Amino acid sequence: MPDSRDPVDQLAIALFSEMFMADHLVRSRIGKALPKGMELSQFSILHHLARCGGERTPADLARAFHVSRGAMTNTIGRLQRAGFIHVRPDWDDARKKLVAISPSGRKAWDMALASVAPVLAQAVSAIGEERLRGALPVMRELRQGLDEAAKDEETS
Repeated sequence: MPDSRDPVDQLAIALFSEMFMADHLVRSRIGKALPKGMELSQFSILHHLARCGGERTPADLARAFHVSRGAMTNTIGRLQRAGFIHVRPDWDDARKKLVAISPSGRKAWDMALASVAPVLAQAVSAIGEERLRGALPVMRELRQGLDEAAKDEETS
């Protein structure tokens, strides 16, 4: 039976199907490669803090990762108990807290990055560096568009 959906719809469905499966597979592979006891959510937050530098509020982190504040509070608590982040009051607004990566968190992030690097390098070499360089701007634009749409949904 022929598919009667619009060709653009078919393209979108095929694209997102591939993205969902790729997301699942990469999360699984990276999760297995992470150092014992480190979860992907923890690695992601350490990665974000290490790359952006400075401090972020838990609300900023929750927005950046599109998770609830409760979920972010839980992950921040585990990272703090592990000594990977510092959480301090915001001196300008006592209702807020500020989160920063600690020196031991940076070491843990470095170790985790070293453990997942071979998995990522294997994926890059399987497809080819030049082909991925060409795909990266498209993927970035798609992510930015989806991020903006999610922000618009939050404010409406």
